[in-house]
Amino acid sequence: MANVDKSKDESDEARSNDPSSNLTFWQRYQIPVMLTTVGGAIDTIGFIGLLGFFTNHVTGNLVMAGGGLVKGGDGLWVKLGALPVFLITVIIIKRVINIMSANKPILSNLLFAEVAFLLAFLASAIYFGPFEQAGTLEVAFTGFLGLTAFAIRNTAGKTVMGKMKPTLLMTGNTTQLGIDLSDYIFDRNNCNMDSLRHSFTLVFSFTMGAFVGAVLYIYIGLWAIAPFILPVLYAAIKTMLLCYSLITKRDCYLWFATSNLLSSKTMSWHLQN
Repeated sequence: MANVDKSKDESDEARSNDPSSNLTFWQRYQIPVMLTTVGGAIDTIGFIGLLGFFTNHVTGNLVMAGGGLVKGGDGLWVKLGALPVFLITVIIIKRVINIMSANKPILSNLLFAEVAFLLAFLASAIYFGPFEQAGTLEVAFTGFLGLTAFAIRNTAGKTVMGKMKPTLLMTGNTTQLGIDLSDYIFDRNNCNMDSLRHSFTLVFSFTMGAFVGAVLYIYIGLWAIAPFILPVLYAAIKTMLLCYSLITKRDCYLWFATSNLLSSKTMSWHLQN
């Protein structure tokens, strides 16, 4: 019992010494929540409108391609094409991150790039849609634009946003939610509660995004993509303005770290350069 109390005291003390503890929950997690909502919405809209093509990730497309090999159907080559498109995007974006000047707001630039590809995705979907056959060049071109947008985010998530939980894939977040539930049930302290709230909020945000995206698609079709570009644009502008408004580069990267947006490895590299 004494050990449990001691661990609770230590976690509470660590939390009080954490600079991010002075921020409200919304201040700390508003961008992850918005980006996760966008991920759920556009993945759902894209899957419906592009006749079974996933814009968020490669896994679903490979599974659909495998199913197509057995059951037949159009669009097999489009789903298989998602893999090289995704990989090429990741290679290019990782190289851009490596060579970009330390004085540049890398995260905001990546978010602006995502916005640009989402706008192109929307324009292509409206121009060529609605789609009736899954294996056409129009579906491939449109789907690959959306896939590229989220490949950029996935790359950022594994590099400069390494401290943020995934905003596009929910398997890991759902697993983390179960872990956090277990931790909180058997060890109720503020640290475990914060982690549980974070995990639950992301899974809930993705679910709500998927639901709202589906409902909007019923009423306005592929135009449903449009409103979900705005949160990404907001995140890009906010991160850019914060970096330019803060007094020093160190302040900028410390803000990202306390807001769970920047990996400690990336922050250390930028502060040393």
